[in-house]
Amino acid sequence: MSRGVIPPRSGKTGRQQARNSRASVISKGTKPGFARKRLIPGAEEPAANLGKRERAAPRRYNPLAPERVSDILKRLDQTYPDVKCALTHRNAWELLVATILSAQSTDVRVNMVTPELFKKYPTVQDFARLEPQQLEPDVRSTGFFRNKSKSVVGAAKKIVNDFGGSVPESMNDLLTLPGVARKTANVVLGSWFGRAEGVVVDTHVHRISRRLELTKNDDPKKIEEDLMRAIPPQKWILFSHQIIWHGRKLCLARSPKCAECPLENICHAEDKTWSTVERHADAKA
Repeated sequence: MSRGVIPPRSGKTGRQQARNSRASVISKGTKPGFARKRLIPGAEEPAANLGKRERAAPRRYNPLAPERVSDILKRLDQTYPDVKCALTHRNAWELLVATILSAQSTDVRVNMVTPELFKKYPTVQDFARLEPQQLEPDVRSTGFFRNKSKSVVGAAKKIVNDFGGSVPESMNDLLTLPGVARKTANVVLGSWFGRAEGVVVDTHVHRISRRLELTKNDDPKKIEEDLMRAIPPQKWILFSHQIIWHGRKLCLARSPKCAECPLENICHAEDKTWSTVERHADAKA
């Protein structure tokens, strides 16, 4: 043995050495008997930590969450701040007629027809004196001209006979007029009288509200009910106009211009033409 080298004592057993090793991992200042928990790389994570991770999992996607709806409305306000009804009119009666004629037609086509129509028949009393057959040639190009002629003449007669020649200002009264359902009544009430009693559901609103997952229904009445629950009442009138303009300019029926859309990254429509987000199978027109 080399001089100056002291051999290890053999008095300590392996068990004693193990106890000393365990004691060495206890941090200074730690109470006796409470060693710090140390996770060895590759070891299973303590169950308590797993529970915390599970509780911190992201919330389930809710398309009707108030913050998402608010974001949609904000972006629409920025893109279409001052839009109004696209149908040309000078009074409530002309707007009522134009809205009846716009069914299964376009606003562009109706606006081509109505100036000559109202020049030929200036007042509601002039329409009330007609028979439907007399009106048919004037509205033929808007489609379904026979039914539309009956509706316009019938509405004129009822307004003259029951409402003193003035278009009624309530939903219940408007719904008594021939050819008037909630969509037409909402257009007249909102765009002329400034009264928000519902949401206009035309083909654009029908299509886009489904793409945006604001409704899953296909019936216009149920779609309106869903939108009235999701959209604040003070936004009902403007929201309808904004969605209609959005449907004409960007969110087209067959080839929507998704790459140009201000709502693209919060829209999960299945039939998008371009997308930066996940698409949802039930979000489609």
